[in-house]
Amino acid sequence: MSVRLASWSQPASPRRAVLVAGIALIVFGASWGLLHKGFYRHDQIVDTPVYQNYGDAIANGKVPYRDFGLEYPPAALPVFVVPSLLRSPEGDLNAYRTWFEVEMVVVGELGVLFVLAALLSLEAGPVRLALALGFAALAPLLLGSVVLTRFDLWPAALTAAALAALLAGRDRLGAGVLGLAVAAKLYPLVLVPITCAWIWRRSGRRSALVSLAVLASVVLACFLPFVVLAPHGVWDSLTRQTGRPLQIESLGAGVLLVLHQVAGTGITMRSSHGSQNLAGSGPDALATIQTVLQALAVIGIWIWFGRGLAERDRLVRACAAAVCAFIAFGKVLSPQFLIWLVPLVVLVRGRRGLAAGALFALALLLTQLWFPFRYWDLALHFAALPSWLVLARDLVLLALLAVLVWPLQPRLGTFPGRVRSG
Repeated sequence: MSVRLASWSQPASPRRAVLVAGIALIVFGASWGLLHKGFYRHDQIVDTPVYQNYGDAIANGKVPYRDFGLEYPPAALPVFVVPSLLRSPEGDLNAYRTWFEVEMVVVGELGVLFVLAALLSLEAGPVRLALALGFAALAPLLLGSVVLTRFDLWPAALTAAALAALLAGRDRLGAGVLGLAVAAKLYPLVLVPITCAWIWRRSGRRSALVSLAVLASVVLACFLPFVVLAPHGVWDSLTRQTGRPLQIESLGAGVLLVLHQVAGTGITMRSSHGSQNLAGSGPDALATIQTVLQALAVIGIWIWFGRGLAERDRLVRACAAAVCAFIAFGKVLSPQFLIWLVPLVVLVRGRRGLAAGALFALALLLTQLWFPFRYWDLALHFAALPSWLVLARDLVLLALLAVLVWPLQPRLGTFPGRVRSG
């Protein structure tokens, strides 16, 4: 469904696009600066010490996966090691964090530019351009200080770059960059079947197979050296995630936390796998159920996209929906996972896009209301307010998924042959 406004339907002029992009980059930088002020500075829960350990080890000649274990794929390693190479003196966490933030600001602003490239391929009007880039620029403030100390802007920017290339008809480039995104944080795997279906429908089977080969070659090039040097270490890093229990911020955990508040249901927290989780037969069963639902939802989105028209707007919606389903039904739902959705949700057009953006903004704000300020009250004491906030955020993500995939009804008076695919 399209919004009948000229400013939405007419593509923005190059001059206006450059102006809006420049303002968005300034706003993103200002948002990053504001995250160091006021309440954002308090009670931060950071991952940079972990990253520093990885980066320092690599800078000192140790081989990842062989000489030390880590849970991230190989294309994440440059993000960890660059601040270690730049910071001085050695071992200074504050210096490492400063350089890490500089790195993430650059990556985040590149992500804004990749969103701009995608919007230009979508022939976005000036209002849509301003709203989408404005949302992307302000997203750090909506989510909070977690953005400062996580590397998730890196795979999110790569995913945005891949989608922008696909929308521009650069199939092989898009597939290659998507392969790099997969090698950075695995979750973009859910976009691979959508990408193959898109290229197949638009450019034919041969082009799809060649692009898939490019994607696989990039992933292989990232993993192969470490597989040769430390196969068990690489395997452990991959399987460590699949064996994780029900994390305390996931949908199933949110249900159990609220049941604990209203019915006194007993729950137990246990820390493992770098997170706080709910332990016991009930949470374990919910973790299994969520994994099944996650797979069914993502596969259902693949089928929905593959059976419909190969339109640019449907590609955007399918990508956003697949990542949203992966997050919403996952047995682990860390706050930084929402960063993955930023460059995807902002590309959805029309009234559906406005509704999706509003729900996504609400999900970001609800997350910030308990993380990091009330996180330990949640994890250690199962406090009432953060328990309800967790469940509310997770339900909002389900509503966002519904908005992304729900078919639109034709307007009265619209001829069936002119109805756009919903």
